[in-house]
Amino acid sequence: MSETESIINDEDVDVVIAALHSDVSSFMEQWRPFFSRFHLIIVKDPDLGDDLQIPDGFNYNVYTRTDIEQVLASTPVQYINFSGYFCRYFGYLMSRKKYIISIDDDCFPAKDDKTGILIDAMDQHITNLRTPATPKFFNTLYDPYCDGADFVRGYPFSLREGVKCVLSCGLWLNLADLDAPTQALVPDKRNTRYVDAVLTVPKSSLMPMSGINVAFDREIIGPALVPGLRLAGEGKVRWETMEDIWCGLCAKVVIDHLSLGVKSGLPYVWRNESGDAVASLKKEWEGMKLMEDLVPFFQAVKLSATTPEDCVIEVAKMVKEDLGSSHESIGLAADAMVEWVSLWKAVQS
Repeated sequence: MSETESIINDEDVDVVIAALHSDVSSFMEQWRPFFSRFHLIIVKDPDLGDDLQIPDGFNYNVYTRTDIEQVLASTPVQYINFSGYFCRYFGYLMSRKKYIISIDDDCFPAKDDKTGILIDAMDQHITNLRTPATPKFFNTLYDPYCDGADFVRGYPFSLREGVKCVLSCGLWLNLADLDAPTQALVPDKRNTRYVDAVLTVPKSSLMPMSGINVAFDREIIGPALVPGLRLAGEGKVRWETMEDIWCGLCAKVVIDHLSLGVKSGLPYVWRNESGDAVASLKKEWEGMKLMEDLVPFFQAVKLSATTPEDCVIEVAKMVKEDLGSSHESIGLAADAMVEWVSLWKAVQS
């Protein structure tokens, strides 16, 4: 291990699972070889009526509607709702570990298409987080800290130490993360390409983060992983939500400002999801239109705060002033960001 790499022990990691289905037995069994090393936080969607079915043999805590209501009773919020995919953020809130790996219950271990071996997504996320990111100068041979790669000719030696990686964004096989119009036009399209690569997302470049397969340093950047943007008529499938894309936009501008790093690529998971892309078009359309305003806004964000909490408050103020009057849902998202910081401070203390 090089001097720039850090050690991450299994006991430093929580795996957060957003349970949107009551029977997670198959999901848990398929992940058993990899989940069994870690403490799990399973957050039941508060809109889910049936009890969760969880097999024995795991070290976990389950949080339900009752737990959410108890926490919010002491620190009430008006704009945050932990239902649907937002329930994962309650898991982030409850964790006391330094690192979090978050996997949704419609994702399963993928296979390396060359070896046929199941991919240990936990281990790859940990590798991404314990090795530096290189956002200030792009390395054309992918992540130089990965096996088989290195810094290319011309890469400045003064930048080879990199910066701390605090966010790891994994990918997925099978159902690609397309928008509803694209999926409706190519309903049979599937992602079958396993690309053995990790890249640092360059500084000042935004990205549409998907929250189904991510890991992050909770202690350093946790408050910037914000719940916020809830679309009118939001549903329970990915085509009908944008909370993770909003979260990624907020987190990236904070990470860039604090001179930290984001990686994207490995690890892959195998993704299954039900839903009708055509039926979801109307629900997602609002979010697609919003992106045309959100991207230039976040590209122009300049921050002065020195902590992730204060950065989030600063972004929320800008959102409210610049976009809140013309987009009601974005104005509410800004209010939710402020509430999130207050809730984070209260619960973490």
